[in-house]
Amino acid sequence: MIGLRKKNASFSIENQILRAEIERSKRAILSAQNQFEQVVDPTLIDCYIYELNAAQLRYQFLLRRLKNQETA
Repeated sequence: MIGLRKKNASFSIENQILRAEIERSKRAILSAQNQFEQVVDPTLIDCYIYELNAAQLRYQFLLRRLKNQETA
């Protein structure tokens, strides 16, 4: 019974950390989108495209990880 509590407690902490990372990724996506909409320099446009793509990939990765964690 105690082992189960420890497992649930560590799962809960990991889950909270993962959810915080997901929120951070959402903010990074919004920031990159906003910055992309504001720039006119072609180099910066490319920069924000890459930044946006990276943030979206990280967000997708974290969502998959959360889903796998919750189904395990």
